[in-house]
Amino acid sequence: MAKTLLKASFALVALAAVFASGYVARAVKHPAAAAARRVLYYVDPMHPAYTSDKPGIAPDCGMQLEPVYADDTTAAAESVTAAPAGALRISPARQQLIGVKFAVVEAGHATRAIRTVGRVSVDETRVGHVHTRIEGWIESVFVNFTGETVKKDEPMLTIYSPEMLASQEELLLAARARGVMPSLFNAARRRLQLWELSDDQIEQVLRTGQPIRSITVHAPMGGFVTERNAFPNQKVTPDSDLYTITDLSRVWIVADVFESDITSIGIGNPAYVMFTNGGAPPVAARVNYIQPQVDPLTRTLKVRLDANNPGLRMKPDMFVNVEFGVTSAPRLTVPAEAVLDAGDRQTVFVDLGNGYLEPRQISVGERFADRVAILRGLSAGERVVSSGTFLVDSESQLKAAANGMGAPPHQHDGSGTHSEPKKDQGHGRD
Repeated sequence: MAKTLLKASFALVALAAVFASGYVARAVKHPAAAAARRVLYYVDPMHPAYTSDKPGIAPDCGMQLEPVYADDTTAAAESVTAAPAGALRISPARQQLIGVKFAVVEAGHATRAIRTVGRVSVDETRVGHVHTRIEGWIESVFVNFTGETVKKDEPMLTIYSPEMLASQEELLLAARARGVMPSLFNAARRRLQLWELSDDQIEQVLRTGQPIRSITVHAPMGGFVTERNAFPNQKVTPDSDLYTITDLSRVWIVADVFESDITSIGIGNPAYVMFTNGGAPPVAARVNYIQPQVDPLTRTLKVRLDANNPGLRMKPDMFVNVEFGVTSAPRLTVPAEAVLDAGDRQTVFVDLGNGYLEPRQISVGERFADRVAILRGLSAGERVVSSGTFLVDSESQLKAAANGMGAPPHQHDGSGTHSEPKKDQGHGRD
């Protein structure tokens, strides 16, 4: 039994010797690696003036103290020297904790939307009126109510005109003497043509030898009857407006645009028309007229758009939403959330690398959707804080307040109590 215990003890001693010799060999083989990560001291990442010789929690801000290694002192000193005086250092771990995200300053064309309300109106170039060039009486009416749809050349009404009847009889007399007096025949035929008697009707009179008693008036265009003034047995004259026909396949939209936005809109610019109930897809439109006078009460101008009316969804006097897409000249833009706007100044935090963030004063221009134009203070390609900006600003103000107090650098140990800097503690010293 004793021999067994003695053998086991010798085996353990031998195994320990093997591990110890391996460790010594690695240390001798790589002496720099063994000492490369030696901790010099611990520092508060938010307030580098506070140091400690033990790990722990910073009493000022509650952050975990970070170790400073001997091989990092040279790089850290160079970073501090290169960083601007007002730069703030936040470690990557801390940045992730408070949700810091970055965005790149972009250069290019920016777009924004101008939204307003418009009213649908008829296209005045697509309105037609039904008249007759002769005096007479209406015998039959084929379009009986306002709102009825008619097609081009569709019969609208018939008119009995004694004057038209007499002119047809003169044409028949002139036709008999055509060989002797051809000019008389041509004059009689020309007069019927000016009274809008068709060539087919004139040939019918000449072929049958009988005048047409009632003349049919046809629709000059297709569309909706928006006004009716024709009734049976009514006497009409050339100045009688019998029907008004409106083509609603294309309409105008008159939108009110504020005078501050009118310089961004020009003739021919595209726009989109959207319905207030949102139940139909937007309709493309184009600006065809801008009123030259500002309304003194609303400070707006009337902008007229021309648009197709698929399915005749847009009715006259209907209200719709109008959106103009405005493209600016090339300029620098950043996300709007990256800018801290204090009214009299605007600030962004620029990423300098190695955890350093520089608060920089900028000048902003127009806003384009979720981005804002930068007039001064940034360059294309720089990275700025786009999320967590408010928390970064709060920590920057805390640092500025601490530095403004003018107190000498304090040191605290791992217990959380402050102590005076040790005389024999040389930062960056081996």
